[in-house]
Amino acid sequence: MPTCSARRTPGPRAVPGLKLKIAGKSLPTEKFAIRKSRRYLSPKPISLPIPALEMMYIWNGYAVIGKQPELTDGILGIITKAEEMLKKGPENEYSVDDECLVKLLKGLCLKYLGRVQEAEENFRSISFNEKKIKYDHYLIPNALLELALLFMEQGRNEEAVKLLETAKQNYKNYSMESRTHFRIQAAILQAKSSLENGNRSMVSPVSL
Repeated sequence: MPTCSARRTPGPRAVPGLKLKIAGKSLPTEKFAIRKSRRYLSPKPISLPIPALEMMYIWNGYAVIGKQPELTDGILGIITKAEEMLKKGPENEYSVDDECLVKLLKGLCLKYLGRVQEAEENFRSISFNEKKIKYDHYLIPNALLELALLFMEQGRNEEAVKLLETAKQNYKNYSMESRTHFRIQAAILQAKSSLENGNRSMVSPVSL
């Protein structure tokens, strides 16, 4: 009697071969995943620290999870453990990139938990390490964007606009650039509108 074999889930090394094209173009999220999988293709592969949580950011998942403090606190715990492991582990060519990724995601969780000062510190630390980042250059404009959104929630719209303009003008050719530019432009319009009306900006995390 024939037996059914379990279907294997493709591993990270198989990711580049799974790319699809629609109307002759690859999806930005697939390109992002392929870039991230390259570190598994080297003779001495180095694992990604928190790949699922990074992809959740790409899909704007933190804006949704952030509405539920218990879930956000649980994710913050996972991120904090990853941060501790990075500190204890040996340094490699991805160390700074991974540390900055952790800071970005940690900052988001802290923001939604109302720990504003800590969130700001985490976002700012990414810019401080800008010249040390080797591969994940998308982290820098996104950190500026998230810091600007944090400022907007506090009514610090002039500071926010300056950060957003810097993120828009000074960074090019990074992963998921179109997505980030869309969010930056939406935030600029919202912050400037708030300044013109003399009101505090009511940021919609889901849309931005």
